[in-house]
Amino acid sequence: MAETNPPAPEQPAGATTAKPTKAAPKRGTRTAPRPALDKLPPYNVVLLDDDHHTYEYVIEMIVALFGYDPQKAFAMAQEVDAKGRVIVLTTHKEKAELKRDQITAYGADARSENSAGSMSAVIEPAME
Repeated sequence: MAETNPPAPEQPAGATTAKPTKAAPKRGTRTAPRPALDKLPPYNVVLLDDDHHTYEYVIEMIVALFGYDPQKAFAMAQEVDAKGRVIVLTTHKEKAELKRDQITAYGADARSENSAGSMSAVIEPAME
């Protein structure tokens, strides 16, 4: 046997059905708004020179980790060789730390007998 719902009670003329309302937010539970990524202070990822890695390694690493074309990577390899350092990326701190860690974990240069590990990199606040 099918169940039947009781008939809805009749409403007086002019009465409206109450609509559910949103509960007011609890006091004291608000969090500060997160800053937009473009408003975060910029940091440079700086690749440091050494004599234990080949140009081919540096170019390969920059292309693999940063997605730059080989020509740009070659120009960065030349700069790090000539000046001892090159800024490979400017971004917010969290991403800068990630990219620094990726550089330092990339591994040794198999083309060089003197390479015992990855290149070095640091992050530093960028001048605005």
